[in-house]
Amino acid sequence: MVVLIFTGESRVDTWLWAEVLSADAFLAFEAAGLDYSKAVKETGWKFQETILDRGGGKAPLEVFIEFRDDWVTIGFSASTGGVAGQHTLKSWKFNSSLDAKEANENSSRKIKIVVAIAVLVIVLLIGTLLAYVIIRQRKKVNKRAEVTNLTSINDDFEIGTGPRRFSYQDLASATNDFSQDRKLGEGGFGAVYRGYLADVDMLIAVKKISKGSKQGRKEYVTEVKTISQLRHRNLVQLIGWCHERSEFLLVYEFMSNGSLDSHLFGKKSPFPWHIRYRITLGLASAILYLHEEWEQCVVHRDIKSSNVMLDSSFNVKLGDFGLAKLMNHELGRITTGLAGTFGYLAPEYISTRKASKESDVFSFGVVILEIATGRKSTDRMGEESDLGLVEWVWDLYGKGRLHSGVDERVRKDFDEKQAECLMIVGMWCSHPDSSLRPSIRLAIQVLKFETTMPNLPAKMPVPMYRVPTPLVNSREPSISYSSIEAGR
Repeated sequence: MVVLIFTGESRVDTWLWAEVLSADAFLAFEAAGLDYSKAVKETGWKFQETILDRGGGKAPLEVFIEFRDDWVTIGFSASTGGVAGQHTLKSWKFNSSLDAKEANENSSRKIKIVVAIAVLVIVLLIGTLLAYVIIRQRKKVNKRAEVTNLTSINDDFEIGTGPRRFSYQDLASATNDFSQDRKLGEGGFGAVYRGYLADVDMLIAVKKISKGSKQGRKEYVTEVKTISQLRHRNLVQLIGWCHERSEFLLVYEFMSNGSLDSHLFGKKSPFPWHIRYRITLGLASAILYLHEEWEQCVVHRDIKSSNVMLDSSFNVKLGDFGLAKLMNHELGRITTGLAGTFGYLAPEYISTRKASKESDVFSFGVVILEIATGRKSTDRMGEESDLGLVEWVWDLYGKGRLHSGVDERVRKDFDEKQAECLMIVGMWCSHPDSSLRPSIRLAIQVLKFETTMPNLPAKMPVPMYRVPTPLVNSREPSISYSSIEAGR
């Protein structure tokens, strides 16, 4: 509704016109005697009341208009025709309910927005509360399941003979509460501490699995179940285990001479050639037991120099069975997912994710080349060379300079025949074609000079499998410079 009010003076008889301009039309019509039907039809406007005084005095006019257009222009005029006259507009006022209506609409719109936001907030709060309740409930269920599982594991472990269960307090006391000065080393899944059990007068090594390592817990269970059943002079002896206070710990016999890599690449004094050769035979003997002499075939999957431990007499003790897999002797390969350490992985294992005795033999070949040369498997041989250890040794072999690859720290005092045999067997075991590698038994026979050495090609064959480049911090199954596990 639009209300137009104006008052004026006219000194003669006059006609007063009201002019209305809509969005599409402009009409002028007489204030008295209007054709209302025409006005409404053509403009959508309607005068509901018209007052006009023709006496030459004041002429107030009040017009009430209903409209249908979105916008309009309103004007007014007066005329005396051919007679002279004077007209004075004293005042005019224009009122409209449009603002009030728009305000009401805006107010209604604001109310709707506020209501919508309130509903959304309530829904979010309810959703958050439900999510919290569900997550908390799942944690409780998982915790109960974990407790049940650990109880089951305890029962399974205690059924067997050999390793015994330790209390956390016993191991904390033995390691001086796992102090830093007792730490022997640290790996991807935890740290190893030196300890002493006073009740049995024994030095021990305690492996403490990292709390946040789910993979470490899996390896913990695998190691206890696997190594507790194995008995061989060249395998690390598992003395006991413990899982209390959300801690997972493994207890081994203490190896006073540490790991093989600490002597080959670390600050410890290098050992002489005859000990190196004896270590090679001891490691081969351990692998032979795993592959052929136990009731099942054990594929170790992580044979490397840092997992070869040495006792006080430099006798080999192969350890770390967290990645080991059991299979029947008649099976060739098992799909396990990629696991191991970059530099020791067979090319076909990287490509197919299938572990086998042959992939273990490849790792063994790399380790004995490290023993012979004193070089790491991941070393680049020279600033301008892209050759890895195996390629480098094979290149020397092709040039007839194999002895020049022997560790210079023992080059003045080594057995040339043994060195040649050791390096040739190392190349043979790390052959790119798995079908051309020897069994570990045959490799031992050659190392003991019980059979002839193989005739290898002068140039290293091209790998038959694609070897992907190691990716740093990749979430995909990949090769790394430390122990890895993906998809097991």
